[in-house]
Amino acid sequence: MSTQWNDAKTRADRLHRLGVTSTGGPLKRTGPHFLVTPAIMHPLRFEPIIKRLIWGGNRLGSVLRKPIGEGSQYAESWELSDHRSDVSVVAEGPLEGLTLRELVHTRAHEVLGPALGKLDQFPLLVKYIDAEEVLSVQVHPNNELGRRLADDNGKTETWVVIAAEPDSVIYAGLKEGVSRDQFAAAIERGEVEELLHKIPARVGDCILIPAGIVHAIGSGVMIAEIQQMSDATFRVFDWNRVGTDGKPRQLHIAQALESTDFDAGPVNPIVTTRERIEGGERERLSHTEFFSLTRYHLDGATHVGREDRFTILMAVEGDVEVSTVDYSQTLLLGETMLLPAAVGVCEVTPINGPATIITCVVP
Repeated sequence: MSTQWNDAKTRADRLHRLGVTSTGGPLKRTGPHFLVTPAIMHPLRFEPIIKRLIWGGNRLGSVLRKPIGEGSQYAESWELSDHRSDVSVVAEGPLEGLTLRELVHTRAHEVLGPALGKLDQFPLLVKYIDAEEVLSVQVHPNNELGRRLADDNGKTETWVVIAAEPDSVIYAGLKEGVSRDQFAAAIERGEVEELLHKIPARVGDCILIPAGIVHAIGSGVMIAEIQQMSDATFRVFDWNRVGTDGKPRQLHIAQALESTDFDAGPVNPIVTTRERIEGGERERLSHTEFFSLTRYHLDGATHVGREDRFTILMAVEGDVEVSTVDYSQTLLLGETMLLPAAVGVCEVTPINGPATIITCVVP
């Protein structure tokens, strides 16, 4: 059997499960005895994309049970991604092996939902970050500057602190009144830290980092991050360290100064309140035009998910069971699940004790 035939058969099988023809159109009945039906949509889990960077540790494996190898410097686990060559792949079930990009392009109505219209790209990037060492001081551009300076989307993001070593910190924003000239001079002197707003890193804190906010994750901090689908990052200071090649890592000072919002000032954790709901308590976290986060503290079953748009589900403490009428799957600590709009409302039940989950939707 030729390799070419095998490749064609694999492609045909993938298209079959997507419910499209080889030209990208919908599958149709071609005779009285032939009807191809695409695979039924269920909650989806994806293979994590593991990133090794010089500041990473090994807690992605030891705490979140990600498939890391020996040693350390395992910095990020991209849970849901449709960014350039980093595209998430379905891990199991009838759609196993298909990419998030393929699903968005061919079954958008089912995956994204009618409220979001037709998108060419999944709009959010979801990741876990383990900072064994402090990250570089950096800033992300807004949409307009992202396209012009980085050929990418803008990047507004939210952090939820999952773990933090004693005395660990987060840098979020510039101190009140810091001007562009002051910041540029501090970069030139290598004394950026004195101008940064520094806050203690506390487990459970939610910190919204809009585009234009100078920031850095301190050493010993592990977070869940939800952001726009972008990797546009401009470094202004890297703590005078060198990369794996023994040379200082590249800085992007001109782009960073242009992208920084000097009127924004310091950023602090979001003040939240809990409300009692079926199965536990609900806590509203960050809300922007790009995403809206909610945290559930569960001691019993509750319901999440919507029919008009997708929902992202992250298990950040304990394990849960996610169920529909004809589907049930365990979601373990550190795992992420996409609930397509076609799935609708799901029941989420903690197992082996209380659990905490985070949900995310596009408003």
